[in-house]
Amino acid sequence: MIITNLPRLQSHSFSIFTSHLTQFFISRGPKKQLFIKSTLLSKNLSTTLFSKTPEKNPSTLHESRNQEKIEPPHIELSLEKLFLPPDTDVSTLTSPLSSRVLKGSNIVLSKYATDAQVDCAEFIKSSVKTEDCPSDGLPEFALVGRSNVGKSSLLNSLVRRKRLALTSKKPGKTQCINHFKINNNWYLVDLPGYGYAAAPQELRTDWDKFTKDYFLNRPNLLSVFLLIDASISAKKIDLEYASWLGQNQIPMTLVFTKCDKRKKKKNGGRRPEENVQDFQELIRDFFQTAPPWIMTSSVTNQGRDEILLHMSQLRNYWLKH
Repeated sequence: MIITNLPRLQSHSFSIFTSHLTQFFISRGPKKQLFIKSTLLSKNLSTTLFSKTPEKNPSTLHESRNQEKIEPPHIELSLEKLFLPPDTDVSTLTSPLSSRVLKGSNIVLSKYATDAQVDCAEFIKSSVKTEDCPSDGLPEFALVGRSNVGKSSLLNSLVRRKRLALTSKKPGKTQCINHFKINNNWYLVDLPGYGYAAAPQELRTDWDKFTKDYFLNRPNLLSVFLLIDASISAKKIDLEYASWLGQNQIPMTLVFTKCDKRKKKKNGGRRPEENVQDFQELIRDFFQTAPPWIMTSSVTNQGRDEILLHMSQLRNYWLKH
């Protein structure tokens, strides 16, 4: 497997982290025609990978019923389209590879996927410059996407809080780098949305500048989670953003939002899984292998546990190395 979207890291620990990732992903073997379906991780397996079982309160039970009403789409994936985390050798897995793939994604679970449960979350600060961001060196994951893609709703879903990140019907309300500390040992970072045409040009330029400066100069950034609206066809601005991240070797995970929305075929609508596959085909030339991706919905909470498990294995690998 090969991947080029690795960060420029300067400290010794990050150099080791980068070299391990690079070494792991840069040797691609011949194509293997093994096809699996990206809906195979059972709820039981997902639950056992948490440090503790999530509480079952009435709202959680209601969410579970909503999730069960919508069957995840079946997407066939060849081995070369899977994301294998570093330090994962498929030949040594004791269980079938198909049982290790997170639902609605191309991500294989590794031995580092532990302690994924969110026990507490708090807002720490807003910054307009990278140098003003928290300096404690804790690992962090950044959420970014086109305005109105559902970024704040996803953040609230991940931490099971309705108003940790304020949502707004008016796009472009996030104007700073917002840090939220999770479990007192890592960060979720909410970044300004891009592509909001109603914002003044000068303001859009400022947002773009300090966001990209953050990507390029934040050594403890483990991955950018680029949110893409799966209910509509691919947008040029999203393709350009993914291309920029790849060309600048920024680690990226694609998060496809609004996967619960299914437009009628007679009106020209396409299913979310069709838009997901189309987007990946369009960015294929930017990357030597497909980056990790996950299908989500803040309405049904599809993909919430899968994102947290993916973050946990990246975080735990980084902490160890």
